[in-house]
Amino acid sequence: MKFKILSYNIHKGFSIGNRDFILDQIKFALRETNADILFLQEVLGDHLIKKIPNWETSIQFEYIADSVWPHFAYGKNAIYPEGHHGNAILSKFPIIEWQNHTISTNRFEHRGLLQTKIIIPESEKEILLCNTHLDLTQGGRNIQTDMITKIMKKEEIIPWILVGDFNDWNKKISTKIEKDLQATEAFKSLFGDYPNTYPSFFPLLSLDRVFIHKMKVIHATVLSEEKWRKLSDHLPLYIEIEILP
Repeated sequence: MKFKILSYNIHKGFSIGNRDFILDQIKFALRETNADILFLQEVLGDHLIKKIPNWETSIQFEYIADSVWPHFAYGKNAIYPEGHHGNAILSKFPIIEWQNHTISTNRFEHRGLLQTKIIIPESEKEILLCNTHLDLTQGGRNIQTDMITKIMKKEEIIPWILVGDFNDWNKKISTKIEKDLQATEAFKSLFGDYPNTYPSFFPLLSLDRVFIHKMKVIHATVLSEEKWRKLSDHLPLYIEIEILP
């Protein structure tokens, strides 16, 4: 069976430089991709954004999901007086369980690993989905990589997908994840290198990753059309995957 996924740091619904609140544009752009599963980072779970004119909802993942992705999970990580934000997974397939693991390494960066398990109704196949956003510092990312590896090793018997904003601009932790978890990075497997996704208007750094286990990558692309360059500071990753027998 084949299905389509998309990973995207939506920058809390704001354009580059936080100049405009454009969540509605992000929502409709995501709909046009026809992805089966969305992995979103920097999603507002609740926030005092009602100060924004003509804006009614503060729960971004519910607004994006709407009637297209009826199943979703949200991992609250950063909490502050105005609200909170974290990672979200939106799925067309039923989510049968979920958990948010705390992987914070310092008091300034509140990080998590959102873990959900879906079931494909046609085949009754279970797949583990994991979404994360790692630290800006190398030391923090090294610790978080070890934490994630320990968590993921408990799930080696089923196919899984691990995606997110790894902030791995120097590509030091990705090879470790591939080796320790016997995983394949989607873009590297097809093109020999990781994708450049940041900044969106002129992507020079490779921050985002899609790791898979017991699956095959059919197609992978960075969505870099003009509209995507204006919607967030990251570009989204779009991947088509096939489950191995």
